Amino acid sequence: MKRELIGASVALGGVLLSGTLWYWLVEQWSLVDSAYMTIITLSTVGFGEIRTLDDRARIFTMVLILMGIVIFGYLVNRFTEAISQGYFKERLRFKQKKNVIDKLQNHYILCGFGRMGFHVARELHAENTPFIVLEKSESELEKAEELGYLHLQGDATLDESLLEAKVETALAIIAALSSDADNLYTVISAKALNPSIRAIARANSEEAVKKLERAGADAVVSPYVTGGKRLAAAALRPQIMDFVDGILSGGERSFYLEEFLLEEDCLCLRQTLREAGLRARSGALVVAIRTPNNGLIPGPNGESILEEGDSLICMGTAEQLRTLNSILAPMKKSPRQPRK
Repeated sequence: MKRELIGASVALGGVLLSGTLWYWLVEQWSLVDSAYMTIITLSTVGFGEIRTLDDRARIFTMVLILMGIVIFGYLVNRFTEAISQGYFKERLRFKQKKNVIDKLQNHYILCGFGRMGFHVARELHAENTPFIVLEKSESELEKAEELGYLHLQGDATLDESLLEAKVETALAIIAALSSDADNLYTVISAKALNPSIRAIARANSEEAVKKLERAGADAVVSPYVTGGKRLAAAALRPQIMDFVDGILSGGERSFYLEEFLLEEDCLCLRQTLREAGLRARSGALVVAIRTPNNGLIPGPNGESILEEGDSLICMGTAEQLRTLNSILAPMKKSPRQPRK
């Protein structure tokens, strides 16, 4: 539609120029008279001829009038069709979406909206996490639009597309494309544009897992390995799996798992868990502590000391986790507000 309107406008401009040049060069009129005669002829305003026309000039003027009528009619038709089809409304919606994208901060970029990307987006939406879907397939983008997800058409392996999705200000990028090679390129590009971004990637083979980790991916998930483990766990420990699934997925769950990084302004640093009294003050349970040196410490006891750089993995209700966040980082807001 846009190209057709531009093409018709260019054609109209060509007719205006042709008419002006004819009267100026052939009829030897002044440039102003030539342009004036062309405009009043094409616009059919009904003014009289500014100079006497011979037969040759009258024939050209008739052709000019016919060309003007055809082009003006085409323009009016396309313009009316554009309005009836909501073209301008679509342009306005596109501009509004672009303004939202330009203001994105601390968001997640979801690359790929296939079967896996769909479920990732649903979980992010359930936790009220700001995210944008980056997908090059129009059919998949239509599904994202129907669900109300912020989306952008582009190739995630290209720097241009990642920059358009505001990768410089993003908190994390999730490479959920079907091709291991595409996920590898996406991680490399994202890390080059934003070294501090957290990159999570999908891998279809063990070889791809190693390569993605070497490329800088912070976490690599293999659907086949993870799915196999969950199938076995569901068969061997069904009650436990039901409980874990209730925490990790679903928009109407009562309990959540959240990770809190202890930074230098935390008031609980160098205190034991017992001294900090996090359970008593917030109601949330500290399930594990992730330390920079010793890795993951599951089921920490009351004598575990909280150090800068540690991450607390906690479980609780949305309100309990918000309270815990205010204790650990009183001057900061939680990056995510779980939906009740």
